Amino acid sequence: MRALMELRKQILSGDYPGGTRLFEVPLAETLQISRTPVREVMSRLAEEGLLDRLANGGFVVRSFTYADAVDAIELRGVLEGTAARLAAERGVSQAGLDQLREIQARLDDCFGEAPADVDLEAYSEANAKFHSALVELSGSTVIQREVERATRLPFASPSAFLSGRAHVAAFRQSLHIAQDQHRSLVQAIAGREGARAEFIAREHARIARKNLEYAVFEDPELMLTVPGLVLLNS
Repeated sequence: MRALMELRKQILSGDYPGGTRLFEVPLAETLQISRTPVREVMSRLAEEGLLDRLANGGFVVRSFTYADAVDAIELRGVLEGTAARLAAERGVSQAGLDQLREIQARLDDCFGEAPADVDLEAYSEANAKFHSALVELSGSTVIQREVERATRLPFASPSAFLSGRAHVAAFRQSLHIAQDQHRSLVQAIAGREGARAEFIAREHARIARKNLEYAVFEDPELMLTVPGLVLLNS
């Protein structure tokens, strides 16, 4: 697990650019493990979409287009929208609903009196927990597994664009919009409004798409601060 996390981090940080061929022996030396677990780690990262298998059995680091990044975010939105709809339609336990509301309250506490006053580190942590709890409320292990797979893609994580953006006023404003959507999601699930919950969750994911557009087209320097964006090749 340590080797998996380390190699994933190195790929997302750009230590291995897209198109780089990974070799078992030097990688095993770098990660200080034997070749067998290295092979297992690379197979796992191929399943996550960060590596491609070669015809001869080797692995190469994937590169992504802007369209790939958009699709990854859209996929998360579809999956989370389905999870929210199922949670609303099937009904959730009071304990599950209380947990979601507690996380929502923690997110509220991340905001100060001034619009620009946001504790990004605390928000990022609570935001990840909110999305995880939301998906869990669907009661579907299939959806949970697919959401976990989708959010491992470089740009699809709900908190992917929270680092390195403290100075961007428009981005901080988007956090307030996102938090309003969190509240609406909780209300829709509590009210058993499946269609509304699905719509809100899908719209919620589009905030990440807008942040991606900003990073790529308006402030390219942010490409170096957002995990995975260094893998974009166009």
